[in-house]
Amino acid sequence: MDLNIIDFEKKLEKDFYNLNIEWLKKIFVVEKYDEEILSNSKKYIIDKGGEIFFAKTKDEIIGTVALMPTSEKDIFELSKMAVKPNYRNKGVGKQLLKKCVEFSKYKDLKSLILYSNKKLKNAIYLYKEYGFTEVILEKNPPYMRANIKMEMKVA
Repeated sequence: MDLNIIDFEKKLEKDFYNLNIEWLKKIFVVEKYDEEILSNSKKYIIDKGGEIFFAKTKDEIIGTVALMPTSEKDIFELSKMAVKPNYRNKGVGKQLLKKCVEFSKYKDLKSLILYSNKKLKNAIYLYKEYGFTEVILEKNPPYMRANIKMEMKVA
C-alpha cells in the first residue's frame, strides 16, 4: 500500500471529525468532550501548538491522529487515532504513531500520554510496542470510556 503521512490542512478537518465519529459510535459513545474537540480541532489542537496527522493513500484519507497540548508545557496527549475499517490491521496506525513520536522528539517534548480502554487490545499492544507504559489513571479522566492511562517518555 502506498501510504503517506501528511500534516493538518484546514480542508481535512471534516475527515478528522468523520473518522473519529465513525469508530466512537461503533465501539463507544461520542462524549461531549469528543464532540467539542472534533468540531473545533483547529482551535483546540492546532492553534495551541499541537498537530493532526493524516494517513493518505492515493487520494483517500484513511486514518488520523492528534497530538494535543496538555496543561503541562512539555507533555502532549496522543489522541483521536482512527483508521477506516477496511484499512485496520494493515500498519496504518503504526505509521501514524511513528510520525507522532518523530514530531514529539522534534518538539523536544518530555512525554506523551494517552487515555484508552483495555478492550482495545490491538491499540494497547501497539502503544506498548512503542514504549508506552501504564500509569495511574486519575479519578476523573477526560473521557468516561477511559480505564487506562499510558505514558511514553520522549526525552
